[in-house]
Amino acid sequence: MAPNGRGPAGPRCIAIVGPFQSGKTTLLEAILERTGGITRAGRVTNGDTVGDASAEARAHVMSIEPNVATVQFLGETMTFVDCPGSMEFMHEMHNIAPVCDAAVVVCEADERKIPALEIVLRELEEADIPRFLFINKIDTATRRVRESLSMLQRASRTPLLLRQIPIWKDGIAVGFIDLALERAFIYREHAPSEVVDLPDVEALREREARFAMLERLADYDDELMEELISEIEPPRDRVFDDLARELRERHVMPAFIGSADRGNGVTRLLKALRHEAPGLDNTRARLGVSPEGAPLAQVMKTLHMGQGGKLSIARILRGSFHEGDTVLGSRGAEARVGSLLSLVGTATTRVGEVKAGDVAGFGRLEGIATGDSFAMDKTRPEAILSQAPPEPVYAVSVKVKDRKDDVRLSSALTKLTEEDPSLTVDARPDMGEIRLLGQGEMHLRVVVERLASRFQVGVETGRPRVGYAETIRSHASARGRHRKQTGGHGQFGDVMIEIRPLPRGEGFAFQDSITGGVVPRQYIPSVETGVRDAIKSGPLGFPVVDLAVELTDGSYHTVDSSDAAFQAAARLALAEALPKAKPVLLEPILSVEITTPTEALSKATGLVTARRGQILGYNGRPGWSGWDVISATIPEAEIGDLIVELRSATAGVGTFSTKFDHMAELSGRPAEMVLHKAH
Repeated sequence: MAPNGRGPAGPRCIAIVGPFQSGKTTLLEAILERTGGITRAGRVTNGDTVGDASAEARAHVMSIEPNVATVQFLGETMTFVDCPGSMEFMHEMHNIAPVCDAAVVVCEADERKIPALEIVLRELEEADIPRFLFINKIDTATRRVRESLSMLQRASRTPLLLRQIPIWKDGIAVGFIDLALERAFIYREHAPSEVVDLPDVEALREREARFAMLERLADYDDELMEELISEIEPPRDRVFDDLARELRERHVMPAFIGSADRGNGVTRLLKALRHEAPGLDNTRARLGVSPEGAPLAQVMKTLHMGQGGKLSIARILRGSFHEGDTVLGSRGAEARVGSLLSLVGTATTRVGEVKAGDVAGFGRLEGIATGDSFAMDKTRPEAILSQAPPEPVYAVSVKVKDRKDDVRLSSALTKLTEEDPSLTVDARPDMGEIRLLGQGEMHLRVVVERLASRFQVGVETGRPRVGYAETIRSHASARGRHRKQTGGHGQFGDVMIEIRPLPRGEGFAFQDSITGGVVPRQYIPSVETGVRDAIKSGPLGFPVVDLAVELTDGSYHTVDSSDAAFQAAARLALAEALPKAKPVLLEPILSVEITTPTEALSKATGLVTARRGQILGYNGRPGWSGWDVISATIPEAEIGDLIVELRSATAGVGTFSTKFDHMAELSGRPAEMVLHKAH
C-alpha cells in the first residue's frame, strides 16, 4: 500500500453524476478525446456523442440511461459511467454509484441548480462514496470562483476543498493555477493545458488560496498544522498524500474547475483521479465484500438489445470470469456467460476474460437483473445492494393498438422492468387496464417509445381510471324472487333482505336472521354469493362499499330450489333495494407528502389547493436545510399530472409520495361529471 492509501494499480471505475444539463455527457466526450478513446469529441446538440446514442436520447437531447466507456490513461484502465441528471432518470445512479470507486460531480455556478446538486450529493454522501467536484463552464463564469464555492458549499455536507483557481484575462478564464502543484497552466482548445511561469500578479492570490487549502487539510493532520503555524513549507509529496487520504476518508471534497465543452481542465482532473481516487480494495471494504472467495460481480445496468439479446453491465468485485462460465445470481437464477464485452458507449469489443476491477458486458445472463450480484459458485451469493427503487409519482394506462400484440406486450414489459427497477407494471383486471408507473411523464414516454422501437409493440396511453365506489345513506329493504320453468325441474329462489350503511371503511358485512327454516341453511351461502356479485356494480355503476346486508325472510321449493336460483334471487333483491337507499358516489382520497425547496413552498401549496386538496401541515425536511415537506390530502382523481406541475414549479427537483387514506363522498358538479363520463 502506498503512503497515500492507494493499493496496487488496477482498473478504476468512476461515476460521472450531477444535475440535469450540467455537462456530464460532454465531459465524458472530452475524457474520451483526451485519452484517445475517440479522435474527436462530439456534441450533444449535434447528436454525435458516444453517450446518449439511443434514438430516444437523441430525440429528447438528454441522457436517459447510463453511458459506459472504458479507456486507458497513463497505463491504467479507467471505466467512466455517465449517469443521467434529470430527476426522472436519476434513479439510474442507485445501482451504479455504490460499486464505483469514486464519483465526479459535474456542476456549474448556477444558484438555481443548487437544490438539484444537493439531491445528487446527498445520495453520494449516504452511500459514503468518495467524490470530486468539477465546476464546469468556467469559460462562461460570471462570478469569482471563491464566491461560487461558497454558494455550492450549501449543497454539500462535506467541506469543499478548492484545488485550482482561474487565471483571468479581460474577464475570461484563460487558465488556472494548481494549488497542490503550485504551477500555472494556460488552456488550449481540445488539448492539454500548457504549463507557464506563474504570473507575478497571481502570486499573492495563489499563496492565499494554497494556504486556505493546506489549512483545511491540517484540520485532520496535526503535523501539517504544526508546520503551518511554524511557517514551514510542507513537502509536496506529503500534501498529495494528505489529499488522497482525506478524500478517501470523506473529510473533504476536492473542487476542480474547467470547461468540458472546450476540453479545459480535463487532464488535471484525470491525473487527480489516477493519483488520488481510492481503488477496488476500498470499494470492497465499503460494500462489505471480502477479497477472498469465488469470483463475484454486481450488475449495474441491464439492456435488452433486440437482435443482440440481453446484456448485463457489471463490475467485477473479485476474481475473474471467462466466456462459458456458469454463474449463480443473488436471486437463485443460474446462467451461463454467453459473451464478455468491453464497452465504449455502444461500441463493443469481445474479450476472453475480465478481472477484478473491470466493468464489462455479460451476454445472456437470464434471470439476473439490474441490482443483482452473481458469483461463479454453487452457493447463492448474498445481495450486495439492498436499495428499494424510488416510489412512482406518475402513471399511465396502456393498451395495445393491435390485439395480437398482447403476449408480446407482457414479454416486453417484463424485460423493461428487468432493465429498470423504478418502472412498475400494475395489471388491474378489476378496472380492465394495465398501468405503467414511473418517475415522471418523460420516463414513461421513453418506455412507450422503447416498446415501439425495440420490441415493435405499439400501445395507446391514457389516464388511469380512478377507483371510485358508491355507498348508501339510508336503510332499505326489498324482495327478490327468481322463478323459471323450462320443463322438468324449474328454478325457484325467494329472499327478503334489508340493507343499511356501515361506517366509512368498514367494507361489507352479511348476516342472516332466518327463523323457521324458510330458507334452508345450505342456500344461505348462495344468497351471500349473489349479494357479493351484485355489489360489484351498484346503481351508479361502481362497486358498492360500506354496506351491511341482512337476510330476513324467504321461501323455497323442495324440488326447484338450487344454489343458482338463490344467487339470482339475491341479485334481484339487491338491485331493487340499493336505489331506494339514497346511493352516493365515493372517491378515494390520498395522503400526500410533497417535498420542495423552501423558495418554491408557496407555489407547491397553490398546486395542492388547486386540486381540491387540504393542507394538513408544514415541516422542515429532516436533515435538509432549505427544504420543506407539505402534508396534505388530495383526491386520487387530481393526482394525475401533479408531478409535472410540481417539477415545473421547483426547477425539476420537487417530488411527493402518496398512500391511500380514505373514501369520501363526492357530490355536485364533480360527481355529475364522473357519472356522465362513466355512462
